[in-house]
Amino acid sequence: MVRVPLSESERERGVRLGQALRAARAGRSMAEVALNAGISTETLRKIETGRIPTPAFFTVAALAEALGLSMDTLLREVAAPPEPLVRSS
Repeated sequence: MVRVPLSESERERGVRLGQALRAARAGRSMAEVALNAGISTETLRKIETGRIPTPAFFTVAALAEALGLSMDTLLREVAAPPEPLVRSS
């Protein structure tokens, strides 16, 4: 099975996800959060740096729970900013 390359917007969304998770982690160590989420520290590191821009749903859900974030809050933080409307003359 061939994986379709990610679009630029998908890669950017992955970077925003990593930034949001890193910010929510605050003073907690990567090891602590990864353990609580049931993932490896290396997986968390890759998600936070955008190297895994599209982690599995249950991985994101486990991280959100470990960090005390709701999925709604995380989605709002990660969703692409709205593009400006282009008006035609």
